[in-house]
Amino acid sequence: MQVNWIVVGWIIDMILNGIIWLIIAAFLLPLIDVTDQWTRKAVKFMGKADDWIRKFTDNLFEWIQRKNLKILFAFLFVILFGILAQLEIIPKLIT
Repeated sequence: MQVNWIVVGWIIDMILNGIIWLIIAAFLLPLIDVTDQWTRKAVKFMGKADDWIRKFTDNLFEWIQRKNLKILFAFLFVILFGILAQLEIIPKLIT
């Protein structure tokens, strides 16, 4: 009776691969859970920051209208919105 070394090597390879993937999963699953919590916190913070920015710009527009400083602040808003457009923040604020 001869031993088929190809089959033996394949079985050893499958067992070692299974052990390695088990080790990888054991280390990466807690890391994925932690990063998932960080992502949730970041999304909540982004929501709060978005609300604050919207409230700030709304109050700023109202203040400009009350003070009748339209021309002066028009130039400042062109610069501000130009910077926000270059950073691709405006499309994110609109949606």
